[in-house]
Parts: sequence; C-alpha cells; structure tokens
Amino acid sequence: FRDHLPRLREMGVDILWLMPIFPVGEKNRKGTLGSYYAVRDYKAINPEFGTMDDFKELMKEAHAQGFKVILDWVANHTSWDNQWIYDHPEWYTLDSLGKMVAPFDWTDVADLNYDDAGLRDAMIDALKFWIHETDVDGYRCDVAGMVPIDFWDRVRKELDSIKPVFMLAEAEQADLHFNAFDMTYAWELHHILNSIAQGKMNANAIDDYFQKMDTTYPVNAYRMNFITNHDENSWNGTVKERMADASDVMAMLTYTLPGMPLLYSGQEVGLDKRLEFFEKDTIWWNTESPLLDFYTQMIAIKHKNEALWNGEFGSDYLNIPTDAEEQVLAFTRKKKDDMIIVLANLSDRAVAFNFTDRDYNKKYIDLLTGEKVNLKHRDPITMEPWSYLILGRN
Repeated sequence: FRDHLPRLREMGVDILWLMPIFPVGEKNRKGTLGSYYAVRDYKAINPEFGTMDDFKELMKEAHAQGFKVILDWVANHTSWDNQWIYDHPEWYTLDSLGKMVAPFDWTDVADLNYDDAGLRDAMIDALKFWIHETDVDGYRCDVAGMVPIDFWDRVRKELDSIKPVFMLAEAEQADLHFNAFDMTYAWELHHILNSIAQGKMNANAIDDYFQKMDTTYPVNAYRMNFITNHDENSWNGTVKERMADASDVMAMLTYTLPGMPLLYSGQEVGLDKRLEFFEKDTIWWNTESPLLDFYTQMIAIKHKNEALWNGEFGSDYLNIPTDAEEQVLAFTRKKKDDMIIVLANLSDRAVAFNFTDRDYNKKYIDLLTGEKVNLKHRDPITMEPWSYLILGRN
C-alpha cells in the first residue's frame, strides 16, 4: 500500500481510512479469509498485511507526505476465538440460557456486553495502544450506534488527552456528534442519490433532506457523503450497477454538497466489480482511467473553494428555485467572500429551465473548464441528461 501514497497525495487525498488491520478469527469464520470485522486480537497486525514494524513504517511515510490515518475499529463484537472469550466470558452478551450470542446473522462474531466496566477499560486500553505505539490519528468506528454513547464520550475524552483525534461513526444518530464524533455517515443522502439515479425519486428530495439536516444535527457536525463503500460494493452493487449514467453527477454532488466526500478503494479508477467480502479479490488499478482526472479535479475544487469547506453545517447551502425542480438541483454554497453555484440535471432527459426567485444575471467561471459562463436573465438554461455545472465568480 505504501506504493500508492504518492499517487493519492498527488490526487489531493487528505485522510486515509484503513479497514481492520487486525488478525481475523478462524472459528466460525465465513469464506476462506473470514471477515475483517471478526477481530481476534485488538493489539496485533494481520500477518497477511505484514508486521507491526511494516505498519509503523507506513504511518511514518504517510505522515511525512501529509496524510492523516484512521483505523477501522470494531467495538461491538469480537471473533469467537478472541482470547477475551476464554479469559473474560463476562464481557459478552448472553441469552436466556447463558450462551454467548451473535448480533443479527453475523454468526462469525460474538456480541460484547458494555454493562461490564472491565470490558470498557480493556477496549479503551486497546484504542490507546495504537496511538501510543503507532501514532494513528483517529478511528472509524464500526456500527457505532450499537455501542453505548457514554462509552464513546469517554473514549473521545481519553484519546484527546493523548493527541487530538478524528472520529468517524458508522452511524447516523445526531447525538453521536454531541461529544464523541466529528463525522457520521450520510446514509440517507446515499440512498436518495441511488433512488434518483434509478428514477424512484427526483431532485426535490435532496433539498428536502438538507432542510431536515439543518434542524437535526449540531452546527459543527460533519457528514460523510459517498456513492459507494465496502458494504455497498459487496452487497448492493457497483456504482455502475446502482447509478449507471448518473454516476459522475452523483459523485460530483458528494464533493459540492455540505459534508466530506469518501473515495472508496478503486472508485477513482473505475472499479466495476463487486469485491468478494470473505475471499481474496484483487482490484485492477487502471491508472489510465479518466476517473483519476475527474476525482483529482473534484478534490482540487473542494480544496480551493472556501465555500465548499466544512464548517457550520447547512449555514452556507441555499437552494435556488427553478421551474424544473423535479429534474434540476440548483444551489449555492457561500462562505465569507467565496461563492459557487452548482447546477445538476438529475434526470435521464434534457431539460431547459429558468430561475424563478431572483436574477443570477452575472458572469461566472466554469470551474471544470475555466471558460466564462454568462447566465442571462430570462434566457433558459439547457442541460443534457445527468449533466452538471460548477460555477465560481468571475
């Protein structure tokens, strides 16, 4: 993976999230390699990936190139052959017959019991281990909503006492932001983007979503925007399967709507297969893919335009009413003296439309091409299916 660091740095990537790097359980494992989320030892490296020294070298190199690195942390359950099973059975959830249980149909893992103070201490000790030993910068916390919030609040306080950390929750509850987490998954937005691409919803749904977010989440809450991730890819289909010709415009929105975009492994080179979850399945790194330039440009626009930076959630997003609101999403992002306009045809047919609430009769710069664009008053704007414009002030 170290060989990929210069390429990712050149693209403009800031944070690296590594899926679980720990040894995988063998008892009750699924498939040949098992699930990364069936952790056998929270303080060790999966030998498939290398040694602890290898990981420390990766961390040093990543930090030297300007990356932050967060580890995927599985706090809700362990593998059935984790040593805790034998040494501390009281740390696990039991059924009415006194037997350890698996959450849902995840038969390869055993559920942990956070009513036990000893478990909490041991889990926090393991989280601290990776900061002390390897200088990681934070965690992406698997199924964070299934673990008590007061535990996460304590985690954040104790980790921040070592160094400031970045915490991402795989969950969507607003109260996770109050003390513990910087960012949560924007699952609802993801499902909306899928549904629009499939003709099940229209562009209005996105503005409705952000109106709800403004009243639901704290002003400093970051949301993670995405069109794919490891679960979506393996279980629900590739980007092309789910979004087809709408893929690029939906990806563009993850960079221009409020939030922080996720770039999943292989997304930037057009990964177009479902990766096997429990088997070795190699990504073909097609360095000739035009998507490399597309995502590099999206990241650059995100970096260069303060209007797209994260901050007070929702305060800089404003919907622009049009006479084609079911097909066209139009909005501005504004912060201090910086403003952009995004126009997106979220339908499979060409659309001609006008703004209906105010005059945007000004000259702009197309941030994708550098060309000047003049939005003339009362002149309809015509857009091809699934096309978009990102405009900045001239």
